[in-house]
Amino acid sequence: MESDTAVRRIKPSGTPRYGAEDGDGACGRNCEDNGYSGDPKRKPEVRLLLLREGLAAALLSGFVLLLWGLVHLSLQQLVIGKPSGEFNAERARRHLEQITGVGPRPVGSQENEVLTVGYLLEQIEDIRARTAAGPHRVTVDVQRPTGSFSIDFLGGFTSFYDRVSNIAVKLEPKRGAQHLMLANCHFDTVANSPGASDDAVSCAVMLEVLHALANQSTPLHHGVVFLFNGAEENVLQASHGFITQHPWAKQVRAFINLEAAGVGGKEVVFQTGPENPWLVQAYVHAAKHPFASVVGQEVFQSGVIPSDTDFRIYRDFGNIPGIDLAFIENGFIYHTKYDTANRILTDSIQRAGDNILAVLKHLVTSEKLADSSEYRHGNMVFFDLLGVIAVAYPARVGTIINYMVAAATFLYLAKKASLPGNRGGRYVRDLACATGVAVLGWFVTLLSVLIVALLVTLLGRSMFWYTHFYAAICLYGAAATGKMILIHTLAKNLYYGGVRLVELGDLYFDVSLLLWCCSLVWLTQRGLCSAYVPMLMVAFPLVTRLLLTKEFKHRGASLKYSGLYLLGLALPYVHFMFLFWVVFEIFTPIMGRSGTEIPPEVVMASLVTLTIVFLSSYFLHFVYLVRSTKWILAALGSVFVIMFLLVSAGLFFPYSGNPNSPRPKRIFLQHTTRTFHNLQGRVESRDSGIWINSFDFTAVQHVTPQIPEINDSIRTRCREDRPFCGYPWFLPVKFLSRKNWYLPAPEVSPGSPVDFSLTSKEETSWGTVKMTFSVKGPSHMSLYLMPHRGASLSTWSLGDGTPQFDLNGEYFVFYSHGLDAAPWTFWFEIQPPTEPDPAGPEGMISVAISTHYFFGEDRRTAQLEEILQKFPTWAFPSSWVSTYDMYRY
Repeated sequence: MESDTAVRRIKPSGTPRYGAEDGDGACGRNCEDNGYSGDPKRKPEVRLLLLREGLAAALLSGFVLLLWGLVHLSLQQLVIGKPSGEFNAERARRHLEQITGVGPRPVGSQENEVLTVGYLLEQIEDIRARTAAGPHRVTVDVQRPTGSFSIDFLGGFTSFYDRVSNIAVKLEPKRGAQHLMLANCHFDTVANSPGASDDAVSCAVMLEVLHALANQSTPLHHGVVFLFNGAEENVLQASHGFITQHPWAKQVRAFINLEAAGVGGKEVVFQTGPENPWLVQAYVHAAKHPFASVVGQEVFQSGVIPSDTDFRIYRDFGNIPGIDLAFIENGFIYHTKYDTANRILTDSIQRAGDNILAVLKHLVTSEKLADSSEYRHGNMVFFDLLGVIAVAYPARVGTIINYMVAAATFLYLAKKASLPGNRGGRYVRDLACATGVAVLGWFVTLLSVLIVALLVTLLGRSMFWYTHFYAAICLYGAAATGKMILIHTLAKNLYYGGVRLVELGDLYFDVSLLLWCCSLVWLTQRGLCSAYVPMLMVAFPLVTRLLLTKEFKHRGASLKYSGLYLLGLALPYVHFMFLFWVVFEIFTPIMGRSGTEIPPEVVMASLVTLTIVFLSSYFLHFVYLVRSTKWILAALGSVFVIMFLLVSAGLFFPYSGNPNSPRPKRIFLQHTTRTFHNLQGRVESRDSGIWINSFDFTAVQHVTPQIPEINDSIRTRCREDRPFCGYPWFLPVKFLSRKNWYLPAPEVSPGSPVDFSLTSKEETSWGTVKMTFSVKGPSHMSLYLMPHRGASLSTWSLGDGTPQFDLNGEYFVFYSHGLDAAPWTFWFEIQPPTEPDPAGPEGMISVAISTHYFFGEDRRTAQLEEILQKFPTWAFPSSWVSTYDMYRY
């Protein structure tokens, strides 16, 4: 009998390909004759079972739904087992409610600098007094640092801060400690949110962890610094002030940073290091409810996610390793008024507290903290399995495992390729051809789904899935699945017309194995720890296939074989589905704040298609083991057509104002007065209006019917001869949102207007012009510098002295201050152009300063209040007062 590893074309004969058997062996239309040709001198071969279409569909859909249910069950299981009682979540919740009770806490506000600082100091003093007789000493220091640094976040800009707030608390044995562990949270917020999850809950957890550690009867080996920082939302300023200026910073050996990109749920370890694998080992060993992913680390550090945390500051400016944790669920209400304490479950607080307390206790008793340089080198592969257990091993061990799995795969394939006669060569040719069919099928599928996404966009139905996530799965998922099955059905019926179906099923299993193995080798060679994912997707299916070889060879796609085959895929598939849950949980909300230039349908359609492609890789096996796919294709086609019609009809509105599950549209409104001065210092032009930015792709499409005055007739155009287009950008994100609107309105008159002046201008002996400025204004200001053609900045008083420009060649400086700040003085040197540009603006540089009034009486105007009342409940408008003043020099 010819080996079933070779694809064999069978010439048509009088003998039907699907025969019938009598008695106990009956299989009727569900059997294949396995090549029996009716030759009386040849021993008949066994008939191999094929799957019925309905059974195959039920098995695969049931398998996927079961695993998806397990993923969601694990996410709802916040706390495993009973709490030990060391961490009191109820007390932490009271802290959370007190902190958020004062409302939004932007830097410079009384709520941030006085009320919250006062509450934290009161609670810390209470802990210090209650534990004074114990074996530990609690020392408190309120720091008000001033400094400057440059960062390549958002294209690159420079930050300057003055007297922002830090509360540093050192817990150590009474004999003192040479080595310190740092735990960091921030209590400030953006101007429009009470910031329960970002990041008051982390500060509440840290207060309770401090309480638990201070009350321990056994003294700690090392000390812990609890840093409650008050200026993280101002792009990581307070952490920079601590790590570069505080005397305790020199003793810090490692850190844990607590953050949020969502509201509640589980806190995930999404980045560690750099290097120092002992930190990951400590987390895996000590955390009671592990939730970690090296995939998240490598995705986050790739820059795909437009966000950053204090982790970066401690890593880059402090040169210390750490662990970064964040809440990621329900990012739809991140940085909105809906981020309130009541949305954070007590179990979320309990699990975070249990984990942080356990990991800190482990680290402050570890000898590795005292001399971490000895354990510095190397990275770790780490991940958890549904939050039940965490797995971690050194990256070098992972490399060995990966190559061993790849070698085993190639040996498996090589054995088939070395069959005697011409069967080995024929197998290689058939494998190459089938691989081409599979890869071509993926590209055709992706292209087809992207065409659907383009149609949805052109119909004006973008982001229909923002509130109705499973509508995207039904539309794009049905399109992708149906297209892929159709391609392989056509290949089976037209190209492989006379080939045994069981052999095709076997061949396409090898194709999936080969492609996953190639991705495993590629990721491993690039040094990515995420290579463990394709390793799982190769190792488990390969072992499963080897164990089921006899069953498949003698019985084909029997129910027993199919069930065991899917069982062998369960572990890698459930982990893979969990990773895709994380991807959708992060990227779906991000599409609501990623600007007007990124087409969300392309992103969502691509993510859904890639999910289908990856999950279906080992399911292609079954496409060739069923007699027909017509009813499956008909069902998928019906789902797609119905969903497309419903989406086209606009039945899925993107946003929701439901207080239980809000999906708000984010809109920014700045009532601003703009003043432009010429080279002689005279006012060239002046206007006022409400500047409107929509931070998602739909722009004002859904707003205009509600507020007719906001329409494309007032859409702005970028003036390239003015710094940052002549508008008061709070952050350098104009490349994300090129669509904005300017509704004429009366002038603004802040009670504390900006005072901007050029205090000196001198020519240096080396040919540059040094200009010094003084600025007095509100707590938040943005400085824009635009050298004219031929001119260039050579040095300045900010950051490390080297001007850091943004993506468009302009310079953005973010300024903020706490209470009682002195006027801001800065200087720069500019190399004048050799000859003036007749087509450009006058002079050698344009300098603009914008102010942002985020709190107090200056934040509101009657015109802002009037227009805010017109927004529907599904919108979340953030508003403040700004000014923009430009000068030519």
